[in-house]
Parts: sequence; structure tokens; C-alpha cells
Amino acid sequence: MSVILIEDIENSPNKTVNCKFEEKIDGINSVGPISAELELKSLGDFIEVTGHVKGLLKLECDICLKEFEYNLDFDIDEMYAKNALLDDYGQETELKEGQFITDLNGDDKIDIYDLLYQSVILNIPNKKVCGINCNGDKFLQEEDLSDPRLDVFKNIRIEKG
Repeated sequence: MSVILIEDIENSPNKTVNCKFEEKIDGINSVGPISAELELKSLGDFIEVTGHVKGLLKLECDICLKEFEYNLDFDIDEMYAKNALLDDYGQETELKEGQFITDLNGDDKIDIYDLLYQSVILNIPNKKVCGINCNGDKFLQEEDLSDPRLDVFKNIRIEKG
């Protein structure tokens, strides 16, 4: 179930729907499925989505360029505005740290697949390193970084004036 109708949330007990997600997500290189347990709750003009996401990703180390596995494990806390946010609320909506509000612009559903894709992408580290002891293998060694086109700069002398 990757799409949740707003109507289903509104008509459920306590205006809350729980959903489980367990599948691969296109565009994300994972070892197995990405799994999530989410709770969608209506808060009047907003829908709050909270839960936990797990998975095992295959990433490429930024230093040695080897592929490594990264354990994805994070909480999710997102808000959706049912109506046009700017028209109705201006700047009076209070946000928690790290929280965003997605404007549904009157759409009648929330795409869980898209929410999880975006959340996983945002939780991949900016600097992907295979381990604390990564030395870059041969990639960082001086002789491998030499480029004959740069030889002209080896003989430049800078005099202090």
C-alpha cells in the first residue's frame, strides 16, 4: 500500500492510520527492501506522518571508490498541509526542528513511496566513507595522483615579497 487516501485517515478511529511498507525503491541501491512502519494522523488541516525506516544500502566510498554497505536506520516526522499552505496560514505555522511541511494543494492522497524515497535520499550521508580506517588504497597515493598535464606546475617558485 503505497498511497494513503486522506478520506481513509479522516474516517478511521482516532483519525489515525498505521501502515507498513516493505519493498525496494527505484533509484535507491539497496541490498534488500526498505522497510518502514508509519502512523498517519489527521490534525485538522494537517496530516502528520511519523514512524521508523530501516534498510541496508549499497554506497560507493568517496575516498577509495569501493562499494560498501550502509545501515539505514532513522525516524521520520513529516507534516502535510491539506489546503494551500501560503493562502491559509502565511507564516503562522510552527515547525519542529528538522521538520518540513509539504503542501498537498488539495490532493486527496499521500504517496508513501515518494515520501520514503525522499526521506531515504535525505538520510544518506553527504560524505560516504566505507570505514573510519579508509586510507583510499592506491587512490590517495602520490604516484597515482600525478597527472602529466600538471608537471608544468612542479617547477614554479613563489618568492615572498
